[in-house]
Amino acid sequence: MADKTDPLVLDLVEWIAREPRVYREVIATWRSSCPRLTIWEDAVDLGYVARETVAGLGLVVTVTAEGEKLLREQGRSIRRERSACH
Repeated sequence: MADKTDPLVLDLVEWIAREPRVYREVIATWRSSCPRLTIWEDAVDLGYVARETVAGLGLVVTVTAEGEKLLREQGRSIRRERSACH
């Protein structure tokens, strides 16, 4: 599992923090066939992002409180953009 300060995990969490993302978009964007690049899996395993079902949208990925804490500690943005999911 990646160190919690892995720059790619931070990038993923920051990207999702801007707005909740539809699960299929997250997987299409961040999935890798390389077994050494487990960015999505690491973010989930470390509790930085979570999946939830939203009526009308299906499975959506959001940043958890732990993910927001990580972003603040690393000086990353947690500002929200206008949501494309809602």
